[in-house]
Amino acid sequence: MMFKKRVTLKTLGLAAAGLLAITGTARADTLPGLRGHDHTGITVPDMAQAIDFFTNVLGCHAAMTFGPFKDSGTFMKDVLDVDRAAVIEQITMIRCKAGSNIELFKYTAPDQKTAIPKNSDIGGMHIALYVDDVQAAKDYLDSKHIRTLKGPIPIAEGPASGETILYFYAPWGLQLEAISYPHGMGYEKGASTVLWKPTAPAQ
Repeated sequence: MMFKKRVTLKTLGLAAAGLLAITGTARADTLPGLRGHDHTGITVPDMAQAIDFFTNVLGCHAAMTFGPFKDSGTFMKDVLDVDRAAVIEQITMIRCKAGSNIELFKYTAPDQKTAIPKNSDIGGMHIALYVDDVQAAKDYLDSKHIRTLKGPIPIAEGPASGETILYFYAPWGLQLEAISYPHGMGYEKGASTVLWKPTAPAQ
């Protein structure tokens, strides 16, 4: 008799744990001088809207702004692998308390695509922000008329047990996540590599 096996967070967690056990024993080369994740860059359709969302809604801070950049030669292609005629109108670096930074780009380019990828698309992405209370974050986002998805969702089994998550959207469609794990996560017991924790002082 054939049947479909139900996939649960527990089975996914066990699979991930097995993969970690396999890869954790292998030694890999290291990028010389690697110290950590400095920033993630994202291109936005409207810089003023993006800065307003990150600063006035989420409470982050704009650290610096520069640009524009354009070139009549091959600089843009050679350095960034974009169209030679692409123009970076503005770059703004965003700081959201502890953790790494967010670099916002506003581009114009002849071949620019405007469709925002879903999480399931190649190139799809989201930005996760650690909060003390995901339900309080949801209540706040609702009060600001920010679109949220189902949640908060507490994870009770597997390596990610102990975390609570909620996905939500920036006004232009970028997906973000509010996450919290005040007592740590299940994978940490006996782990040789531990993920970032929100222990750095808030700014």
